[in-house]
Amino acid sequence: MSAVVSDPVMLAERSPGGASMEQREGRTRRIIAVLRTHPVEAIGLCIALFMVLVALFGPLVAPQNPDDVSFATRMLPPSATNWFGTDDAGRDVLSRVLYGARTTLSSVAIVILIAASVGTLVGTLAALGGRAVDEFLMRLTDIGLSFPPLVLAIGLSAAFGGGLTAAIAAISLSWWPGYARLVRTLVADTANRDFVENARVLGVSRLRLVLRHILPNALDLLFVQVTLDIAFVALTLSGLSFIGAGARPPSPEWGAMISEGSQVITSAWWVAAFPGIALTLTAIGFSLVGDLLRGQLDPRLKTMLGR
Repeated sequence: MSAVVSDPVMLAERSPGGASMEQREGRTRRIIAVLRTHPVEAIGLCIALFMVLVALFGPLVAPQNPDDVSFATRMLPPSATNWFGTDDAGRDVLSRVLYGARTTLSSVAIVILIAASVGTLVGTLAALGGRAVDEFLMRLTDIGLSFPPLVLAIGLSAAFGGGLTAAIAAISLSWWPGYARLVRTLVADTANRDFVENARVLGVSRLRLVLRHILPNALDLLFVQVTLDIAFVALTLSGLSFIGAGARPPSPEWGAMISEGSQVITSAWWVAAFPGIALTLTAIGFSLVGDLLRGQLDPRLKTMLGR
């Protein structure tokens, strides 16, 4: 006769939650196998990792201070001295692009962290808080989803007075509803699984049930959406800076740099081209990584998000 499992911890180890480490290892092996047969996604992963390294270490290897002004060297084309040329104030464009990687990607990380945290909290409460709470929070979420994120972010950023901090706050407030809708669906689905019901019967507290059993098994797909959203948030943030509602000159932020460079595009194409290339590569790299992860974990993610 088989032994009866009475320990919730032992139950978790036999449940999908307990096998999470093995599942992650299996997913890693599958991703490696997919990369071998999907060179485009492999290139995207390399690009994404490279941009992260640039954001982390770029300022350490930048040849000049990004704010050093030298009118004697203004508008110089790319050369052995200034690889990316100089702008209309004589500042080294390469140094500004390297510093801009940290400014842009750190701002994107803050937006994602705030939006995903708020969305996770709202989605979890909606899924587990009862019908009245679910109705209220989901109607609030639907109101947020009814506005295009870029349009809502522009309005909020202008209302907050502009600047990089205002742009971060505006995009965060416009981005959380998508995460709330996704998390609500994932948590509600996970809460009905057998291993959660077994843990509930064994007397696991509600808080521990949520933190130990439901969320760890529900949020794998949230990580996929976060990876996809890095590209979109970076483009949105740079878009706000480009129209003057985000980071403002002389901040070394890619959108602000493109905005400055657009004013001299006919005489100094490199001022706008190189930050534009950096932004494009970042968007492409993280989009490819996100698509790869989504295809491996759940191709229905985009439909579930409703975006």
